[in-house]
Amino acid sequence: MAESLLSFWDDIRTVAAFMATAAALYFLAAEQLSYRRKKGPLPGAPLVVPFFGSIIKLIRDPAAYWDGLAARARESWQGLAADYFLGTFVVFIRDTELSHRVLANVRPDAFHFIGHPFGKKLFGEHNLIYMFGQEHKDLRRRIAPNFTTRALSTYAAIQQRVILKHLHKWLDDRKENQVPFLRIRDPCRDMNLETSQTVFVGPYLDDEAREAFERDYHLFNVGVMAVPVDLPGSAFRNAKRAVARLVRALGDCARQSKARMRAGGEPECLVDYWMQDTVKEIDEAAKSGRAAPAHTSADDAEIGGHLFDFLYAAQDASTSSLCWAVSALDSHPDVLARVRAEVAALISWSPDPDDSAHRRPIITAEEMAELRYTRAVAREVIRFRPPATMVPHIAKEAFRLTERYTVPKGATVFPSLLESSFQGFRDADAFDPDRFFLESRREEAVACKRNFLAFGAGAHQCVGQRYALNHLVLFMALFVSVMEFRRYKTEGCDEMVYIPTIAPKDGCAVYLSQRCAKFPSF
Repeated sequence: MAESLLSFWDDIRTVAAFMATAAALYFLAAEQLSYRRKKGPLPGAPLVVPFFGSIIKLIRDPAAYWDGLAARARESWQGLAADYFLGTFVVFIRDTELSHRVLANVRPDAFHFIGHPFGKKLFGEHNLIYMFGQEHKDLRRRIAPNFTTRALSTYAAIQQRVILKHLHKWLDDRKENQVPFLRIRDPCRDMNLETSQTVFVGPYLDDEAREAFERDYHLFNVGVMAVPVDLPGSAFRNAKRAVARLVRALGDCARQSKARMRAGGEPECLVDYWMQDTVKEIDEAAKSGRAAPAHTSADDAEIGGHLFDFLYAAQDASTSSLCWAVSALDSHPDVLARVRAEVAALISWSPDPDDSAHRRPIITAEEMAELRYTRAVAREVIRFRPPATMVPHIAKEAFRLTERYTVPKGATVFPSLLESSFQGFRDADAFDPDRFFLESRREEAVACKRNFLAFGAGAHQCVGQRYALNHLVLFMALFVSVMEFRRYKTEGCDEMVYIPTIAPKDGCAVYLSQRCAKFPSF
């Protein structure tokens, strides 16, 4: 009897093992068949590693991984390539016009932009990039006063004060630490965080609030790059909580701004320009007995969420551009000389600290408009090294991208802004600001306008691109004027690394010394 029972259980185990093996083989085969069906005529691996796909390659060497996909797409007649990782089918787009098709069709039944694979969990509900249609249009219309010429002029004065403060600190830190060079990526990031805080909500953050803000933003940055495990104590959970605190702090700034604007105060920062019109609409609606207009939320949580969006957008992308600008200026002495000459023709600093020329605002809005070549350099920096090389989207429904290929529902699509930046332009692999300098009469900026996708396209094109360009122009103008600098060259130092925007591999190591006789006051 015992032997029969043992034999029975042996048979059960054998059958169970057989069934488990059969099920595993079935799912493996189904996964491979699904991938091949979705891939269709696109170039890509004939078979993929189950579930994980190419994720190990992507983690080990992101630059090589994306270059490999671009090479496949380049050989394809469609400018597309297929891949698979973490259970997700991927379409890589190299062709500019196909990238425009994706960017022009961000809507509920087509493509959804994903700033982060777990963005909604991390950033919260109030997020501009996840909006569509009329709601999205209404919010962008309400944001428009934040980026008028008058507002940008206010921000420019703030930007210069913060930039000069940090450039002075860089010199002091180098001397104090007795190091021959400084890796400027992290210092640039710190500078950009203070710039964003001050430009966006400056008057409403005291020193204690700024310190808390910086701690929470650091936790957020760590969480963005961490494994998205939402458990107590994890980097991702800490980041979520930090974002909630940051949004509350920014919402409180909006509340204070509303009160000051309602009392007749003059705008001093971005949230003031935003709230100046907002309080008028709220008060007019209250007088007439109507509900407050959309996106004027009484508890200010929504406004705080959108301010956090601006803050996030202004950080890593700007840091990337500043580093690449320094690298490009060092590598092209002729470009550096022209920038210095253009800036020197407009401004100079007196060595006398009591001289009004020494204390005056460094570059006025009118003078900034005269920095045409420096602005051309800024545009070429962004073309040559677009900070966010790709803008991932999810296909919520099947979408016919070309006559021969339909993107399947659920696929993640990667339009490559980097690849577009090297299409159409003459001698595109060369760093050449003259292509954007109107006086050169090259007209490339117009002829290749559709290939310049660093700020996106369509309804979700970057709303703060003028601010971002101004920041890069002002940084370059001040940096080359007050600093003598030279790159600390090592093999591969200017190779691209993804963290998550692109940056020089060495963190942009630079020898620095003071160039001007007397450092301008700030």
